[in-house]
Amino acid sequence: MTNDVSRRKFLMRGAALGCSAAASPLITPIALANAPWDTRLVVIVLRGGMDGLDVVQPYGDPAMAALRPNLKTGQAADALDLDGFYAMHPSLAPIYPLWQAGQLGFVHAVSTPYRDKRSHFDGQDILEAGITNLGQGVRDGWLNRLLQVTPGIETETAFAVGRERMLILEGDAPSSAWAPRSELDLSPQAERLLELIYHDDPLFREASRDALLIAGDVATQADLASETEEMLADNPMMGAVRPNIAHVQLAEFAASRLRGDTRIASFSLNGWDTHNEQKRGIGNALRALSETILTLRAGLGAQWGKTAVICMTEFGRTARENGTNGTDHGTGGAMVLAGGAVRGGRVVTDWPGLSDADLYAGRDLMPTRDVRAIAGWALRDMIGMSVPNIENIVFPGVELGQNPGIIL
Repeated sequence: MTNDVSRRKFLMRGAALGCSAAASPLITPIALANAPWDTRLVVIVLRGGMDGLDVVQPYGDPAMAALRPNLKTGQAADALDLDGFYAMHPSLAPIYPLWQAGQLGFVHAVSTPYRDKRSHFDGQDILEAGITNLGQGVRDGWLNRLLQVTPGIETETAFAVGRERMLILEGDAPSSAWAPRSELDLSPQAERLLELIYHDDPLFREASRDALLIAGDVATQADLASETEEMLADNPMMGAVRPNIAHVQLAEFAASRLRGDTRIASFSLNGWDTHNEQKRGIGNALRALSETILTLRAGLGAQWGKTAVICMTEFGRTARENGTNGTDHGTGGAMVLAGGAVRGGRVVTDWPGLSDADLYAGRDLMPTRDVRAIAGWALRDMIGMSVPNIENIVFPGVELGQNPGIIL
């Protein structure tokens, strides 16, 4: 990135980001941050409530088949056997070689502390804020608090065209704006209209100006994009990846930054709300996730060996299928882990079982671990963050419990 682009960074804190740039229909954040350690952390928020029971299918549980007579699992679903008890959804087949190489793993029967109300908005806020309940107040994100307790931090936040807000990296640690491969293609008249609308509002005026400047700066990223594309073209596993799709472009941009000084990246993938016709919907979402992980792997090159990708969702889905060949909002779910720094080839879990007596509220997979604890141990093992900082600042109220050993 050029110095000119760097000068267009704008500082935004908590509410300022929420009511200005994040409110714009022009930009969707992909968050990035420099940090004084050598490992790389990528956090992907899977928005919509991923069905962990379909992604990592416990076909060896005797109650599973009866809960889902139409949503087949295991061999009946052409799933990829993992260990004789769990099988991986067939749409994750492109990344099955990573499982075999010990660079892909799962954590099952996990959730945030959110219970019973099952609102996407509240669930995602709790997930990204890293708090126990909304009564604590949603002021900043847990990745931002990680940065706040780390000396010498420089942060930059990149935005892609879209609407999502990334609470996970909002807060008092500074963040700035990028728009990878942005092509707003606004006419001069539209640009002038934006100037007039936002003229008397400094926050909106600056945010819109920077978005327009960055949108016109694709040429300054040409060398970086070319280097990334060459790395992707040379990787045989990229044959399964469709080029020029939004999630692939996000992963390309994140990888290009993580090859340099950036150490933390976070973005979101949609499409996990599978109330109806789940087989089709989750298949599409898992294909996108596979492509994202493969793009990160290829784009990171040698840095992949120092990288952990943690995929988290706001809640799981019901153990029983519903009447429209889907599943409803639930509680316990799964996390997806990938990267050369991950101790993969395992499904990490305290499996609770799926009998009626074992289900949460008689309907959901019972969560036995907190997703925050899993992420907290990743921070402890990857960057040496102290347990008190994790339990009191990054994830206030969490009890880390036993180390699941997800990091090499």
